[in-house]
Amino acid sequence: MIDDIIALNKYFIKHESSEYSRSNYDKFLRTFHPEKFNFSSIHLSGTNGKGSTALFLSHCLFKAHYHVGLYHSPFYQNVLEMILIDDRKVDEKLYLDIFNQYQNNFEEYHLTSFEMQTFIAYRIFEELKLDIVIIEVGMGGIVDATNIITPILSIITSVSLEHTAYLGHSLSEIAYNKAGIIKDYVPVLVGKLSEEALIPIYQKIKECHSILSLVDDFHYVRYFEDGILFDYLPYHDIKIATRAFYQIKNASIAIEALKIIAKDFFVSEEQMRQGLMMPLLKGRYEYIDEHILIDGAHNKEAIENLVASLSRDNKKPIHTLFASFLDKNIDAILPLLSSVSSSITITTFPHRRARKEEDYFLYLGDYAFKEDCYQAYLELREKYPDDLILITGSLYFAYLMEDYLS
Repeated sequence: MIDDIIALNKYFIKHESSEYSRSNYDKFLRTFHPEKFNFSSIHLSGTNGKGSTALFLSHCLFKAHYHVGLYHSPFYQNVLEMILIDDRKVDEKLYLDIFNQYQNNFEEYHLTSFEMQTFIAYRIFEELKLDIVIIEVGMGGIVDATNIITPILSIITSVSLEHTAYLGHSLSEIAYNKAGIIKDYVPVLVGKLSEEALIPIYQKIKECHSILSLVDDFHYVRYFEDGILFDYLPYHDIKIATRAFYQIKNASIAIEALKIIAKDFFVSEEQMRQGLMMPLLKGRYEYIDEHILIDGAHNKEAIENLVASLSRDNKKPIHTLFASFLDKNIDAILPLLSSVSSSITITTFPHRRARKEEDYFLYLGDYAFKEDCYQAYLELREKYPDDLILITGSLYFAYLMEDYLS
């Protein structure tokens, strides 16, 4: 029995797995019957944007006075971060009670941490009898641990090349995997995707007799002091509380999703506007002050979105502090960052999957490496007091540096 959240965090770290299989999980589910999970839900997949889109939706539904659950990943310090109930972290005692109820079964079936966390989250959502739950996949779709429910709406935000060892080596293969969240007769909303990515999604939609909706274009983008204004028909002057251009795409998907579910979950225009202005997740285009920007972009598409935002939002010279996990394609990422950076310093951080100096050996001739990420930041801040210090490359690194700077 585990009786405090610190011990539980350590337990989950111990049971993390790099494998991507559902064989043990499916055996477990045949005993513990996921069909009993009958809460209303929206299920989101996508390479990027699914977390922010999920949070936009959660905020809007909460402002409309629904009891809303949100399940997203990963967590940084505390597993309770993965579940929000009406915009607050889930109760620690409730989480521990459900974990302890099933711990022996989890171990009997050798479940991974994410499988355990997902099952616990679903049990909590069922027990609390929430009106609606917003669920973000962990990775992919077909065999993701979250993919055991039938939602009222499936959303695929974006498709690009990431996790190719698990999801496929082409956009069409990755899209096919993400399309695994599509269910029979359940409507599907899709973000702006390439034709290559859309083909397998169209095929899956046809097989499932689902109705497809595509996100529309946004227009007339303007910046104000703390965020962005834009139009998305039929609405004018929509505000979001971030200066990240890429978040307009995610807010647009959320707006379109609210239109689709309006018959069952009506959100007024004013409630939607209030929800879209609520704070977003940590580490997403977050200014610590006018000279420090943190963004957890960690793949090529996310870095492209970051670069596009910087080109519109920033006029200062940029000095980038970069660190990433071992599985990230820095061959594509570093040249993109170089296009907007006056200098790039590469570093590492305390995590077993973080790149160390030897993992950057191909780039040490082009970029300075600093072992201590905190000291590297301090040196950049001292050397370039009037410029912008960009901290990016990994969500975990972004969270770590944000804690250090707060």
